[in-house]
Amino acid sequence: MKVLVIGDIVARPGRTAVLERIEDLRERYKADLIIANVENLAGGYSITPPLVEELLAVGVDVMTSGNHIFDKREAIAYINQQPKLLRPANYPPGTPGNGMWVGQVNGVGVAVINLIGRVFMGPADDPFRAADALLRELDPSVRVRLVDFHAEATSEKCALGWYLDGRVSAIFGTHTHVQTADERILPQGTAYITDIGMTGSHAGVIGMDRDDVIARFLTVTHRRLESAKGDVRICGIALDIDEQTGRARGISRFAIKHES
Repeated sequence: MKVLVIGDIVARPGRTAVLERIEDLRERYKADLIIANVENLAGGYSITPPLVEELLAVGVDVMTSGNHIFDKREAIAYINQQPKLLRPANYPPGTPGNGMWVGQVNGVGVAVINLIGRVFMGPADDPFRAADALLRELDPSVRVRLVDFHAEATSEKCALGWYLDGRVSAIFGTHTHVQTADERILPQGTAYITDIGMTGSHAGVIGMDRDDVIARFLTVTHRRLESAKGDVRICGIALDIDEQTGRARGISRFAIKHES
């Protein structure tokens, strides 16, 4: 199975790039399944239902998220209605939405799990034990298991990668918006990368206007962050998974410059 994972889509530049290039990407990587992190979809903060539906309509199959998913009020009700939009599974009990999607892709059982880190992040339950609980829920026939770990600290991401090696097909980091060059297949067959990068404008600071960000470092009277423009890139990874064993056969990262 070929899986395409698109890194954090940030605001209009990132959305436009995905909408315009998704068919090219599907063909280039022969993707059977497309996953995208969308927690920054609407102006850099959370989602709106029309924007999610727009991405689903063009072929994004499952969407993961992170710490900004509930920044917009409309996300709270909508996430209960859209099973293909995930929030971190280790958020406290009672949080709207689900942290795992289970479905069929070309007749093969697939699970997508969304977790969030605790180091330098907001309150959340233990992602290691949450992963254990979710994996116990899965039918053994669901061998293709993909984990988006939305976390800040490289050490926490790497530790979870080793912890889940051999139990999931791939674990890929999101959140930092900076693609790392450490993609590999761990000894027990799990593909790993610390961060898959950001889809959006690389002309600013992690997708936001550089002057707005610099102002936040220089003064307490800073202004609201707006998304950057220009130098748009689509970042992510392509995975090759053995459908019979669930082990990864390949992982490669990409950072494709997009000219609108």
